[in-house]
Amino acid sequence: MPRQVDLNQTVKDIVTNAGAIAVGITTVETLAGGPPSADLTRVLPEARSAVTFALPLCQDYIAPFLGKKDYAAHCRDNILTNHLASGIALDLAGFLDMRGFLSVPVACNFVYRKDTPRGTRDELPEVSHRYLAVRSGVGHFGLSGNVLHPKHGAAIILGSVITEAELTPTEPLPEGDNYCDECRLCLASCASGLMDQEEKAVVTLGGRDFSYAKRRAYDRCDYVCGGFTGLHGSGQWSTWSPARFPIPEQDHDFYNAIRAAAGPFARRPKMEIGFYHALMPGLRGEFTCGHCQLVCHPDKEVRKKRHKILVESGVVIQDEDGSRRAVSPDQAESHLEAMPPERRALFEAGPKNS
Repeated sequence: MPRQVDLNQTVKDIVTNAGAIAVGITTVETLAGGPPSADLTRVLPEARSAVTFALPLCQDYIAPFLGKKDYAAHCRDNILTNHLASGIALDLAGFLDMRGFLSVPVACNFVYRKDTPRGTRDELPEVSHRYLAVRSGVGHFGLSGNVLHPKHGAAIILGSVITEAELTPTEPLPEGDNYCDECRLCLASCASGLMDQEEKAVVTLGGRDFSYAKRRAYDRCDYVCGGFTGLHGSGQWSTWSPARFPIPEQDHDFYNAIRAAAGPFARRPKMEIGFYHALMPGLRGEFTCGHCQLVCHPDKEVRKKRHKILVESGVVIQDEDGSRRAVSPDQAESHLEAMPPERRALFEAGPKNS
């Protein structure tokens, strides 16, 4: 008699064998009552379960990225890890399909629903890896809304497979084990103001409540993380974006802000490595931020150190050859003032001294 295969353990083994540091299983029942992006049947009408897993980003590249010392290493690692997550999901879905279970791999990022009021421009995922991850015990929600791994913090990439196989769900991690103490360094590291300073969002999944800082308009993240602009409101530090178009106070002003900054963004020389995105001007984007994810670490002293590195990293400028470097705020002002008006318009709304 052939040995009976434990499908639950096999799917976990497949992803951990490929490098996953955590894996969990949700079902239609354990996600019941959640938002539309927790509805597995939207992606696969026959869905019964989902497998979600986490891959780590390299910790060694984070401080040099935050400190404006090394752009390429973290960006390349981020791109490759995202591709690996989507590839593992594809492999697992193919395996399950070969075992007789219709399955769908979910891209780890940059693929959006088309049936919302603004279509893909609403940037709503087909299914939320984050919801599946916290409900299945892959990690906890941090105040930022990012998923936190007990060892690697928020520096992880998530992937998922939705399947008609009836797998056994795994339990959420004990809330008492969540290292997030709401230190608010994630909020302090975000130039866009994406996370609400006071209000919490509460998500109910299968009778369990999960909370994190309410996220304001996602156009905020598009504008800053997308590289359209990058200067923090203090004027003392920036993301890797050399632009300093104003960051609006109100959510409803971001759509026009992005439109105004899109042309200059498309005309500025791009860094040596980036990612491709169907909605970006010129179809190519850059990892200029991600600070809320990268600052967060299980060790609070590491968090503090990373935030200090960020706020002392200076302001990024772009030279005529396209290269970027961080300088003091005063040096950045002088650099801009020396530009001819047509070039300066690539970086800010208009000369301060006209």
